[in-house]
Amino acid sequence: MNKKLLKEGMELIDAHFKNEGISRRDAIKLFGASGAAMLMGSGAATEAKASSSSAKGKILIVGGGLAGIATAAKLMKTLENPDITVLEPNELSASYQPGQTLVGAGVWQNSDTEYKTADFMPAGVTWIKEKAVEFEPEKNTVKTSGGKTLQYDYMVIAAGLKLAFNKIEGLGIAETITSRGDDTPVRKIIGQNGLASIYFANGATDTWMQMQKFVADAKSGKKVRGLFTDPATPIKCGGAPKKIMYLTDARLREAGARENADLYLYPNGSKLFGVPEYNNAMIKQFEKRDMKWNFRHNLVAVDPEKKVATFNRFWQEKGEWDADLEEYSIVPKSEKVSVPYDFMHITPPQIAPEEIGKSPVGSDKGWVPVDKETLQHVKFKNVFALGDIAAIPMGKTGGSARKQYAVLVENLLAVMEGKKPTAKYGGYTVCPLITSIGTVMLAEFDWSGKPTPSFPLDPTQERWIMWLLKVYALKPMTQYGMLAGRA
Repeated sequence: MNKKLLKEGMELIDAHFKNEGISRRDAIKLFGASGAAMLMGSGAATEAKASSSSAKGKILIVGGGLAGIATAAKLMKTLENPDITVLEPNELSASYQPGQTLVGAGVWQNSDTEYKTADFMPAGVTWIKEKAVEFEPEKNTVKTSGGKTLQYDYMVIAAGLKLAFNKIEGLGIAETITSRGDDTPVRKIIGQNGLASIYFANGATDTWMQMQKFVADAKSGKKVRGLFTDPATPIKCGGAPKKIMYLTDARLREAGARENADLYLYPNGSKLFGVPEYNNAMIKQFEKRDMKWNFRHNLVAVDPEKKVATFNRFWQEKGEWDADLEEYSIVPKSEKVSVPYDFMHITPPQIAPEEIGKSPVGSDKGWVPVDKETLQHVKFKNVFALGDIAAIPMGKTGGSARKQYAVLVENLLAVMEGKKPTAKYGGYTVCPLITSIGTVMLAEFDWSGKPTPSFPLDPTQERWIMWLLKVYALKPMTQYGMLAGRA
């Protein structure tokens, strides 16, 4: 391990805990569990002391993943007489999805990310192992896949999202899937013959297998090409398509085979990252590693047998002069571009669960429309949403959900007590951008579009200490902090 980076990490730990009166020895002990939350800033490891509420009402939480269970746990701690039901069919829904990137690069195994929802479901919560299939918010009812009709006074929607590989032509996939659960229709194609995706659990395991074959081919002297896609839809963890690309680069270098591989990112957008400071840093990182990019390309089709990807490339051109507006018109242009590959990581289009997106609580774009600060539904005031399914400008990360659920609980309690919701989510999100096996750039930002670092360090720099945070600390923070309603 680089001694300079080790020294820097120790100095960081010392500086961060000095004001807390905690020694380095105790800090390191804490680092593996609740200390992780403290490292994330704002003293988050210390459980918020919310005053208890005597408000009453039946609360239905649709979705038992990270956001749903964290919300249920905090409500159980806050309400004097809680009446909470969680509707969640998947017994592995609480598994640690952020770890799938590490699985995809062979750093972790699937068992490191998978754990039973039952182990984290708060005591006293009624858990119905079915999914919501029909919403009647005017009647405050939800019908379940098992034929039940559930009545509620207040509802929280935290159902996550679906992976829509079926929107890509040529794959022969007809169904959408979740990260955990039955992935048979997808795994027959993705995870075979050079195709990979870390966005579902088994896919992450298969990604490592496909990556090893890709690296072996390069090491044998064969010239190979790796493609990494980023679709036209909102996605869970916007940094993930780049993370797996960085890790592929790292494995190639580790094998001494980097010079035989070309790596290309094909994002639908026009930047590597939405925040200018992080975007500029990533451009330098890409250039240093000889990783290339082609903006404004959306994957629309794949020929798995010929190993050819087809993208819709789009741009704008100056059109005719408009005398009335005294400006040139802008003409959108597009073309289909076919690119051969040896290895391709697909970030699939992502949508809200169909039964929610197309329901009265959904929207024309599928996501649940809420006020981006209060997380209250724009139409039904006894309904809230958070996490991946919420229609807010950013925030499809676990770090965002960590900030959202405390705001949601405070506002839900206010509504239950006949008050106006006043707590505000500030748009905080965090992307521990893995840049190699051993370094991470911790990209934190909010509505301002500016970096909001938790540490007194340049957040655009790749650091070993942030790798420790990502690999060793964030998982226990999630397990014993968020899922317990504390962090």
